Formats: sequence, C-alpha cells, structure tokens
Amino acid sequence: MNISIDGIHIRNAASADCRQLADWWNDGAVMAHAGFPKGLGTTPDEIVKKIASDSDEKGRRLIIEFRGRPIGEMSYFNIGNNTAEIGIKICEADYQDKGLGRIILSIFIKELFSIGFTKIVLDTNLKNLRAQHIYELLGFQKIRVNYDSWKDQLGEWQSSVDYELTFEHFRDYSVNRRT
Repeated sequence: MNISIDGIHIRNAASADCRQLADWWNDGAVMAHAGFPKGLGTTPDEIVKKIASDSDEKGRRLIIEFRGRPIGEMSYFNIGNNTAEIGIKICEADYQDKGLGRIILSIFIKELFSIGFTKIVLDTNLKNLRAQHIYELLGFQKIRVNYDSWKDQLGEWQSSVDYELTFEHFRDYSVNRRT
C-alpha cells in the first residue's frame, strides 16, 4: 500500500521502520490502551521477521506519516470471506486529538474496500472512548461487548468492543484529492 493525500502518507512498513516500531511498541504510554502498559518488549529484529511475512494477500503492517514525519502505524489482515481485520495507532501524542485519525482511517478504509474487502472488523478496549467515537463516526457498527474477557499485563480484567463496517455504512471523512 502506498497512498499520499494532503500531507498524509500511508505506506508498507519496511525493515528501516523496525527501530521506530519497536520504540512505539515498547512504550507503555503508547500501548496501554491495548493492554500493554509495560510495552511489548519486542526487538527490531523480531519486527523485521514479522514484516518479512507480510503480503498484499495476507495483510500488512503500515506506517503513517504526516508531512514527512512518522506519527503512527496501522495494519490489516485478511481473515477470510473478503474481511479485513484492522488496527491503528497514532503513536505521537502531538498528533492525537487533531482530527487526523478519522481522516487517515477513512483513507485506509476506502483503499481496503477498493481492493476487494467487503467487511472490515476491529476491536478496541471498552475504556478507549476516543477510538470508539471515531469508529462510530465512520459508520462502524458495535457487534458485541466482551466484558472482563482478558487480563492486561498488570493482571487487571479488561473488556473489549467488537466492531464491523460494510461499505453501505461507511462515512468517508477523507479528502478526495490524491497527490
């Protein structure tokens, strides 16, 4: 994937990105919402192996850049039946709460529908109200809440929300011009 629109660039992660990904994934402040307040404890070499197994058919890890600076990451994985499971993190705090998430996610979703996916699914922590707001704004439908379904690194029970989106429900907040 390689999309550039109005200063936003979404591209396949490469081995040169592994140090940055490791920094984000090992940062407890970035990963706390996903249940990893101590970070993942992964190395750039481990990430290189993950990226090496990525493909357009199976799924990819992606880097989000804004005005030439890496600010976050996304992923999609083909889980069958023309369904993609996605994830997104705006990792740089200076770029959160600026409206970029909904634009970036719109660009990404539009691309996934254009390459043949008919449904997009994701889950998020029940406490992550900011993410839930964006997902619902874009048209994601809440499928279920999984109460006390897993324990985080601190041993605390966490709940998650499952969402799905079809093209008919998608509300596009992206810009239409490609650069």
